[in-house]
Amino acid sequence: MDIIQSSREDLPVLQLNGRFDAHEVEPVNAWLVEQTRNGHAEIIVNLKGVNFIDSTALSTLVRGLKNCRERKGDLHICSLQQPVRVIFELTRLDKAFDIFPTEEEAAKGF
Repeated sequence: MDIIQSSREDLPVLQLNGRFDAHEVEPVNAWLVEQTRNGHAEIIVNLKGVNFIDSTALSTLVRGLKNCRERKGDLHICSLQQPVRVIFELTRLDKAFDIFPTEEEAAKGF
């Protein structure tokens, strides 16, 4: 999996490409923890390049969401491919996360 770190309108952005599964969660979790520890309570995770996500990866995103919300912020998800969107819908996590079609819209959603 490729991990690209950037920012948009002073918001930290993490873009993931490839399979997001149990073997790949540690660097994502570390990045999310680092961002919240550094005072960023509003984060964007761009999943446009992710074609597979498993329960461990979903759990990592939920922990990130919880950490952001504890700091009065939020974690926005954007650019889901259809197979990943289906997983979010089946697990009903589409109700927990604010999911946006594009990174730009995710940034405007804060």
